[in-house]
Amino acid sequence: MILNSIYAFIATLTFGILFNIRGKKLFLASLGGGLGWFVYLLSSSINHSSVLSLFIASLVASLFSEVMARAMKTPVTTFVICAIIPLVPGGGMYNTMLASIRGNINTSLNTGLETLTSAGAIAVGIVLVSSTSKFITLIRVNKKPSRK
Repeated sequence: MILNSIYAFIATLTFGILFNIRGKKLFLASLGGGLGWFVYLLSSSINHSSVLSLFIASLVASLFSEVMARAMKTPVTTFVICAIIPLVPGGGMYNTMLASIRGNINTSLNTGLETLTSAGAIAVGIVLVSSTSKFITLIRVNKKPSRK
C-alpha cells in the first residue's frame, strides 16, 4: 500500500511538472495525490466498494487541497487537480470504449455506468468540501465587526 502511494506521488509529481507548478507547491500537490491514493487503497481494503472508496479519497484529497491552498496562498485548483489525478477512472473509460468497439454492448454499458458512478463520486466529494469551505469562509467574513 505504501509503495503504491509512492508511485501515485511520483505520477502526481510528473503531472504537476506538466502543469508548471514549482517549488514547495509542486511537492505539496504531489503529496496530495499520494495521500488521496493511500486513502483510496485503505478504504478499499476496509469496505470493498470502489465508489465509496473513491468518494472518501476525494474528500480527503480535497480537504488537503483546501488547507494547503490557504497555507500557501494559492488557488485551490493548483492542488485539487493534481490530488485527484490518481483517482480518475481512466482505465474504466478505456475499457468502456474497447467493449463498445468490440460490440459487447452489455459489457460496455456496465463498465460505462460503473465509470460514470466513480467519476460522480469523485466530483461529489470535491464539491462537498469546496462548498463547505466557502460556507465557512462566508460565515467568518460576516461575523467580523464592520469598521465605521
